[in-house]
Amino acid sequence: MSAKDKLPPFRAPSIGDVHDQAREAWRIFGIMSEFVEASERLKPIRPAVSIFGSARTKPDHPYYELTEKIARLLSDAGFSVISGGGPGIMEAANKGAFYGKSPSVGLNIQLPFEQSGNPYQDVSQTFRHFFPRKVMFVRFAQAYVVMPGGFGTLDEIMEALTLIQTGKGRKIPVILVCKDFWAGLLDWFKTTLLSEGMIGEKDLNLIQVIDEPEKIVEAIFKHYEQRGFEPSPTERELMLNL
Repeated sequence: MSAKDKLPPFRAPSIGDVHDQAREAWRIFGIMSEFVEASERLKPIRPAVSIFGSARTKPDHPYYELTEKIARLLSDAGFSVISGGGPGIMEAANKGAFYGKSPSVGLNIQLPFEQSGNPYQDVSQTFRHFFPRKVMFVRFAQAYVVMPGGFGTLDEIMEALTLIQTGKGRKIPVILVCKDFWAGLLDWFKTTLLSEGMIGEKDLNLIQVIDEPEKIVEAIFKHYEQRGFEPSPTERELMLNL
């Protein structure tokens, strides 16, 4: 019997099928509306830095305190600070920026059990879908600062690196903070991904590891000192095609 013979017989769409198709169409419109609303809301915030990290970090943890300091320095230096709007590292990032000179931005996500928005947001945007939210982290950031985190943080950093590596996103600073936390991952990049030809030598240069808050701010300014913060026409086109 061929694979074709194993296919189920054709049946006419049921009322349930039609209902599901209608729901899917409305879901797509919902995603589109989130793109439009968030793009308009976030347009004035440039230049900005996206800070990623764990939602589970407690306020008395050194990671929280370090994030708050980094965000405050970035805010006072003129950068809006974008976080996921939730607790933990996200709260620390928003809190540091909230008490600084530049806007604190929270890109909140509706989740069944976990996330609720923190109170330190000058600009708050809530998403139902991860996809448009993740695009906004990329589209409006002049740099990424990545604190210790779990699966969500790893997802965000890998997506950012993939966009830069493939030329689908702008080449901007990607800074990992707390070198001891990231040491195992970076070692795996070198000893496994690089040695087996899964990435190139130059791909490792997409990442910087900096633990000192002042040096993080310096590194971002250094990246832009020859070109300014405004995206070039080519970069604008890239952002439109994310």
